[in-house]
Amino acid sequence: MSNTHSAADIDYLLSPQAIRDRTAEVFALAEAGKTHFSVHLDQLPATCDFVMEVIQDNYPDLEIPFHSRWGHFKVGGIDRLEAFKARLSDLDPLEQARAKLDLVVTSVLLDAGAGAQWKYSETHGGETHNFNRSEGLAVASYHMFLAGAFSSNPDNPLQADAKGLQNLSEADIETGFQVSESNPLVGVAGRTRLLQALGEAVAQNPQYFPKGRVGSLVDYLIATHGRSFEVKDILRAVLDALGSIWPGRVQIDGVNLGDVWPYHPADSDIDTLVPFHKLSQWLTYSMVEPMWDAGLEVTGAEKLTGLAEYRNGGLFLDMGVIALRDPELMKQKHLPSSELIIEWRALTLQLLDRMGALVQERLGKSPAEFPLAKVLEGGTWWAGRRIAQKLREDGSTPLQLDSDGTVF
Repeated sequence: MSNTHSAADIDYLLSPQAIRDRTAEVFALAEAGKTHFSVHLDQLPATCDFVMEVIQDNYPDLEIPFHSRWGHFKVGGIDRLEAFKARLSDLDPLEQARAKLDLVVTSVLLDAGAGAQWKYSETHGGETHNFNRSEGLAVASYHMFLAGAFSSNPDNPLQADAKGLQNLSEADIETGFQVSESNPLVGVAGRTRLLQALGEAVAQNPQYFPKGRVGSLVDYLIATHGRSFEVKDILRAVLDALGSIWPGRVQIDGVNLGDVWPYHPADSDIDTLVPFHKLSQWLTYSMVEPMWDAGLEVTGAEKLTGLAEYRNGGLFLDMGVIALRDPELMKQKHLPSSELIIEWRALTLQLLDRMGALVQERLGKSPAEFPLAKVLEGGTWWAGRRIAQKLREDGSTPLQLDSDGTVF
């Protein structure tokens, strides 16, 4: 991508609209029989039935939060956030928001797939509980944060600042996540490097992080937009401020585009790029609540997309909405950069939009009332997990990923 492109090209690729446009092109190729997957939209209503069951089981009152990191901190029926918020109670609302953002950003960036063998053991109230996958990673990162692992200031442990993040080592991550030969965690090096790169981004971009810590991105948003802005404004701030942290990705005119991938069946250079911005959007959804708590007005969540990750993608594959044309590919591991995985993720996003519309229709809700952030949390993500556990003993994804710990 060495050709010169306009700022408008870059703006476009960093927008939710580009995600929808480019994944729609891949979806059209799939419907025309030109991808690794066949599409079976006749299976979507039955899949929606299943998702509605899961929504009723999880949230019978339909009081559904956004699909974000915050719910994972309450796994096992333990409300860890009460202890965290109690430690923040003497701070002003904006400082509380900075601390919450410091916690949630670092936790989200540590969340890529853990592998089927890893678990985190936590002792609470005299009992030991084991948590795995996303919830285990959340609990581990929560305890690391409370212990001051991401702060360079012993007098203020509840922060993630540039120096604290840059000084993290793989050994710190292994200790915090209880990694051992018998408890292996996928992607330790990738996770460590990601947080170190986050520290570098905070240090090098004082315009986005005026207080030298991750959570001061909220100060940038207030300075830029005032105390009222849209969720897409948070996403763009995340993409601009954190773009440099992603390893080995596509760059245009020195801008690292992040979770954007060349998909070769398309035509010319920039037109081959398919954006997903999965972690950045999940991060954005996770940043809304602390901003609301601080009294900021944040609207427009329905403009973002679903999340192109393996629970949502696994739901559609396991329920037969999409199918591999060559089942032998199930037995191989696939890189995130492979055409097959790009197709899977693109089809997932297109199907989430269709699923969202079906769920909204059945509930009699508008997209603004019931955005995809609620559809994901209420149903599709958990439905993907439920069907995986039903079909495979270890609850693993139907497609095997060769992940470096920075995408899924």
